[in-house]
Amino acid sequence: MCTHTEKIQSHTHHGCVCEVKIRVRYAETDQMGVVYHANHFVWFEVGRVELLRQLGFSYREMEQDDGCSIAVVDARCRYKAPARYDDEIIVRTRLKNVRESLVHFEYELLRFSDGILLAEGESTHVILDQQLKRRTIPEKYMKAFREAVVRDTQG
Repeated sequence: MCTHTEKIQSHTHHGCVCEVKIRVRYAETDQMGVVYHANHFVWFEVGRVELLRQLGFSYREMEQDDGCSIAVVDARCRYKAPARYDDEIIVRTRLKNVRESLVHFEYELLRFSDGILLAEGESTHVILDQQLKRRTIPEKYMKAFREAVVRDTQG
């Protein structure tokens, strides 16, 4: 089966680092043959969603079971080198910080073939209820987030 993304088992990093492999599709490139800059943010989302799964729950569960949404309030990307059609990209995601209603992720995009750092970024998210009002993170998620941050800082 051919898939656009593939989860990678990483034994080289401590704590909660999630790595996902993505193959660049032609539609993701611009006229210069380079990945269009906005696609980096799409890949960050792929990494973030997989990191939540690695922590034992899904974003869908947060929405459906607990009425929580994770809204982006800040997103940044620093571009280091170009990615091109058919490159395999590693999206490396980790939880940087968590507070009662705020979650902060960090990302690295690396070319699989040579390990070159293509981009690095971060995003900050606020937790909202179904009325789009800020709310605290339910304890079952907060516990997983805190443990992920502690494991990563101890690594």
